Parts: sequence; structure tokens; C-alpha cells
Amino acid sequence: MPDPTTRDLHAGRVDRTWLIALAAGLWGLSAIWRDPLAKQYPSVAIVFWEHVVLVVLVSPWLVGAVRALVRASLRTQLSVLVIGAGSSALATTLFTSAFRLGDPITPQVLQKLQPLIALLLAALLLGERLRGSFALFAVPAVAGAWLLSFPDPFAVSVSNLYAAGLALGAAALWAAGTVLGRAASAELTFRQLTSLRFAVGLVALAVIAPVTGTSVRIDVGAAGNIVVLALVPGLLALLLYYRGLRTTPASRATLAELAFPVTAAVVGVAVLGRSLAASQWLGFAVVLAAVVGLALHERRSERPAVAVPDRADEAIGARG
Repeated sequence: MPDPTTRDLHAGRVDRTWLIALAAGLWGLSAIWRDPLAKQYPSVAIVFWEHVVLVVLVSPWLVGAVRALVRASLRTQLSVLVIGAGSSALATTLFTSAFRLGDPITPQVLQKLQPLIALLLAALLLGERLRGSFALFAVPAVAGAWLLSFPDPFAVSVSNLYAAGLALGAAALWAAGTVLGRAASAELTFRQLTSLRFAVGLVALAVIAPVTGTSVRIDVGAAGNIVVLALVPGLLALLLYYRGLRTTPASRATLAELAFPVTAAVVGVAVLGRSLAASQWLGFAVVLAAVVGLALHERRSERPAVAVPDRADEAIGARG
């Protein structure tokens, strides 16, 4: 899923904050279909068929995208490879695995750490300096993530630690995809990047399955859930999200994205019958406050926590 710190704003146009909230709400609904699938099938199998559906949906764009990729620089080609294999295939597999080991709420709320990770990776990859103000948001966010991840934060089980690690690993890979996507966008359009992301991800999953000895066989009865998962919190939410970001100020977009963890929590409690401990609800609030505060700070401050250049591709090139 995309990083909320990346914005393409055009002042003076109609604000479409409601589209951001709608897309985020659709992501929050994903547990309805992903959680029962994760309990029945290997994560690789679920994500493989999810990518099959997505590649079919973007197939009209794929030929042109491949041609553009062939003409692109080696840096862009490598970025697409990492985005597809890592940020799409592996990240979604880790995220789905977290549902098998943990609850359906925590993995989704931990994704709110993604913008913080993206800023850190942007600083590392683009050679920018982290300012002291970054710690003001990073430290509370990490503390909140710890509280959220474990029902008893002072008696952590191995399985809970593993589930939280999977969710954070997915967030890190999605954040890396955001940073590399900024560089690749200099040569590829959003449609091209989207179709290549899913296609490369499908190829990667087709390799991962036999290497790990994982069967991708699923029952016919599961096909409906996978199709809905790919269509609704997958492609539809992604298209609505990017459509909304084109005309939505960052501060409003970040607040609208709170529909994601809020919806995830409501679905987990009301639909899936799960619950969170009091300390986890506290962690929930701390994570959201830290990430919203970071986004507002980056939007309004004359000295952002991480100064990311407008042309990320040029910054990466300068370091190479």
C-alpha cells in the first residue's frame, strides 16, 4: 500500500479529501477477506492469486509499460525490480503472514509507521541529513508501536514478536517502494509503474513458490475472496487514492487516511470478533498522533525533519 507523505498537489483545484478517506477505508476493510484466507492457505498462495487478478486487470497497460521500461535507464529498471519483487510480492506476503500469527487489527495499524520509515529511507538513499526534530516523532511512534503490538508489553511471546516483525517488515518494504518509485517516476508514468509492479511481483511469486516448496493451490470457494481483495482494497483503492492526492493538501490527506486504521479496528472488533487490551488502544493512539504530527510538521515547517529534494531521481543519481 502507498506512503502518505508522497504528494502531487495542484493548488487551486477542487479538493478531493473524501476520495482519500474512501480509499483508506477500503484498505481498512481488507481484513474481512484476508484474515479468513490467511487461516486456510499459505500467504504465498494468497498473494500469488491476488497478483494474477491484478495483472489481468492492468493487462491493457502492460505492453506499453514493458516498452517504456526497456527504454529506461538501468537505475529505473532496478528500481522497478525491487518495487515489484520486494514492495509488492514480498511485502504483501509478509503482511498476510502477520494475520496468520496475530490479530487482524495490529498489522494494519502498524502500517501507519510507513511514512516515518519512508522518510528515514529517503534520507539514507538520497543522502539527506536527518534533523533532531525527527526523533520527536520517531521515538513516540516506536513506543506506541510496541504497546500496540503486544497485549502485555512487558511479557512478549515469540509468536507476537514474530507477527509484529512481519507487519513492520512489510511497512519497510512498502516505504522502500515509495522512495524508489519517486526515482522511477522520472521515466515511467503511474499507470506504467502500477502495471509493472504487479507483473514483476507475479513473476517473483512464481519463483518463490517452488523454491520454498509452497503450493499455490486454492479451493474454488476461496476465489471470490481473492478477487474481491484484489479489486476493492487493491486496485480500486489505489486508483482512488492517487486520484485524490492530485488535488488534496497533505495535512488534510493525512487526516483522511486515519480512516484506514479506524476502519481496521472497527472491522476487527465488530466483524471478526477480536479485541485489544487497554495498552494496545493507548499504543494505537500514540502511533496515529506521532504520524499525523510528523506529516503536519513536514507540511508546515520551514525546517522539515528530513529535507527530501523535489527530484529524487537526481539525488539518487548524484550519489551513484
